Amino acid sequence: MTQNLSLDIHRRGLLFVLSSPSGAGKTTLARNLLATDPNIKMSISATTRPPRPGEVNGVDYHFIDTQAFGELRNGGDLLESAKVFDHYYGTPRGPVEKALAEGSDVLFDIDWQGTQQLQEALAEDIVRVFILPPSAAELERRLLTRAQDSAEIVARRMAKASDEISHYAEYDYVLINQDADHSLIQVRTILNAERQRRARQTGLTDFVKRLRDTL
Repeated sequence: MTQNLSLDIHRRGLLFVLSSPSGAGKTTLARNLLATDPNIKMSISATTRPPRPGEVNGVDYHFIDTQAFGELRNGGDLLESAKVFDHYYGTPRGPVEKALAEGSDVLFDIDWQGTQQLQEALAEDIVRVFILPPSAAELERRLLTRAQDSAEIVARRMAKASDEISHYAEYDYVLINQDADHSLIQVRTILNAERQRRARQTGLTDFVKRLRDTL
């Protein structure tokens, strides 16, 4: 006699982190991943920097002043925070913890400093991917092509890239972003595999017990 078991197995969400030196392509990869995977949503950071052309408050970032940012940080309401090029960035705690509990995945486009803090706060939930450019010349070309920063800022970003890249070994996965489409396939493969980790399958232990009891 065949007995159908209740598949009462759910999944805890994960934090999917993409980091890279500025211009290596993490933001483009993040946008493409969001466009092709309905089961992950972007973490919206708070920042004290002014909006860039086309950015929308509450969609791209929560744009706030330095005083408001300090109040969030001092109150323990940020999972991570960092100062990057004279501006502060941070991740609000509440929405992230709610998403994880509901089984939703959260995508982060943050630097190595923020990733270290997320690792300290939620080590069991984080998946870290570092994106490298194929060459220094290509990194500079991408920074100049996007035309978002002055020549001075581009020079500062290039000077900082070596230090940022030195943290690659702190990540679970490292990709060389030579082709955006191929890199997206790699990122999606990593995400799908991480979703199936045994430790994230809540209710699996009980299901296996019921399964064994019927054998």
